[in-house]
Amino acid sequence: MTARLLGDYDRTLAGLDRKGRRRALVAAGGADFTSNDYLALAGSPQLMAAVAAAVARGVPVGSGGSRLLRGNHPEHEALEAEAAAFFGVERALFFNSGYAANSALFSTLPQRDDLIVHDALVHASVHEGMAASKAPAIAVRHNDAGAVADAIRNWRATGGTGRPWIAVESLYSMDGDRAPLAEFAAVAERFDGFLVVDEAHATGVFGPGGRGLSTQLEGRENVVVLHTCGKALGVSGALVGASAVLCDYLVNRARNFIYSTAPSPLIAAAVREALAMLSNEPARRLRFERLSDFANRALAETLGIEGSGSQILPVIVGENARAVRIAARMRQQGYDIRAIRPPTVPEGTARLRIAITLNVDEATIGHMLQRLKIAMAEE
Repeated sequence: MTARLLGDYDRTLAGLDRKGRRRALVAAGGADFTSNDYLALAGSPQLMAAVAAAVARGVPVGSGGSRLLRGNHPEHEALEAEAAAFFGVERALFFNSGYAANSALFSTLPQRDDLIVHDALVHASVHEGMAASKAPAIAVRHNDAGAVADAIRNWRATGGTGRPWIAVESLYSMDGDRAPLAEFAAVAERFDGFLVVDEAHATGVFGPGGRGLSTQLEGRENVVVLHTCGKALGVSGALVGASAVLCDYLVNRARNFIYSTAPSPLIAAAVREALAMLSNEPARRLRFERLSDFANRALAETLGIEGSGSQILPVIVGENARAVRIAARMRQQGYDIRAIRPPTVPEGTARLRIAITLNVDEATIGHMLQRLKIAMAEE
């Protein structure tokens, strides 16, 4: 009975094994070169104290229901008001995660006659939302505003009558490169469309005061920006910044928002503190910027690999199994590095994704790169 019921699943897992693509959970350990805790806020005394203070003043652990029922806590509303002021938007809406927020945005806002034009490398959560959307979607070359314009122009020429939605990330999670946001914004303006920017890996570490790379665009009527709270902010959840009309539309139509239990009010209190820390501790961001610059230079000097210019440093290995072996060897030596394989990245580009955070220092980065050079030579 068991073999008959589970055989298909077991064969699929075996196939992933043969391709070097089977995933497994690995506990954190050693020096952190894999997390997105860029500013080392996740375990900071300040965030712990903020949560303890919230508990002391009676903020509950659970919300008890969706935001539209009894789960709408004053901490949620305070966070959204403070986030709107911080990022310079008319309104902000708090979601359980960046994945849930992207899924809600793209399954809800584009209408049946619209077109979603997305960068070929956007997050899986965007694809999840597009799959549930009534609007058709088309992928275009990475970071190519001209290709976006061509796709919209072709759609118009073949009878497209709605509005285009342009979906990009400001800083890409696997390559660490930046999007030409001003060019994408110009295309959105030219075609009377919307621009949606996922700031997941830029929030907290780039832009004035850590406001992200889309600072000059936020607040525009046709711009929607997602700021995740589980990376540089060190907590969890996501904030969508947009016009009050679009946020109210999400409250009324986004199933991910309507039918989900609201985030913990304690999490909202912690995110409020994280935003305050961005304003009150600029030295933390400056320290991070110097460390990231050092890592980019050291990568070039030690491995001959040009850095991305950001805190995300991909080391392309190519073959899946080799990437897994090198990552395992590095973890055995005390450096928490993970292998990233297809379908997360394109075929033939399996890599080590090295993330720089304030959980390490220059000496640790230097030692790690020397060990990595040896490990790659031996594989």
